[in-house]
Amino acid sequence: MSKLTGKVAVVTGASKGIGAAIARSLAAEGASVVVNYASSQAGADAVVADITKAGGKAIAVRGDVSKAADAQGIIASAVESFGSLDILVNNSGIYEFGAIEDITEEHFHKQFNVNVLGVLLTTQAAVKHMSAGASIVNVSSVVSRITPPASAVYSGTKGAVDAVTSALAKELGSRQIRVNAVNPGMIETEGTHTAGIIGSDLAAGVLAQTPLGRLGQPDDIAAVVTFLASDDSRWLTGEHLIASGGVR
Repeated sequence: MSKLTGKVAVVTGASKGIGAAIARSLAAEGASVVVNYASSQAGADAVVADITKAGGKAIAVRGDVSKAADAQGIIASAVESFGSLDILVNNSGIYEFGAIEDITEEHFHKQFNVNVLGVLLTTQAAVKHMSAGASIVNVSSVVSRITPPASAVYSGTKGAVDAVTSALAKELGSRQIRVNAVNPGMIETEGTHTAGIIGSDLAAGVLAQTPLGRLGQPDDIAAVVTFLASDDSRWLTGEHLIASGGVR
């Protein structure tokens, strides 16, 4: 029997990149998966098609996690479609870099609303339906530790996600709901390609500092998230697993 047989999972921001890999990985281990997307229905539908073709169960659900009604709708769709909720992966996130002179209110709120408020709103909606043994995994980032230049806002959001993870682990522990974070390093995704990061001097610099000698791939993070979602990590809560190939 697969590790997640009979479980129901919601993965936010799962139409591409790390989120899509997580959705496929959870489904491969037997979970029924809600593939959430904010704008790319085609991407989400493709992930659902991949899962169902492999014999799994999945649906695509649109929703902006930074809006309470949407966050509640995403969770409601999981319960209505599959009957319960056991796993929440808060993966939705955006990143924009800029020097301190270029930071605006819009730049700040855009990232904090999705990256931090989105985690809180979706978790708030989810815990009403979770029982003992449930797992929440927040996708943070190694930038909360290495804090590169021109990333004050983005690094700030991920530092907040780390703090939220620690606080919620203590708050929900008495209900036997575990809360952990995975903190990826640089991952080669559609997004990092589109942003011009892959192939840049920044990527070359990160690669030079990576003891394992390569950039990360979405499946590298999906495997860690699947571990945290499963009973294999039953004695872990409040942890922040740095998945960066050794970059610190």
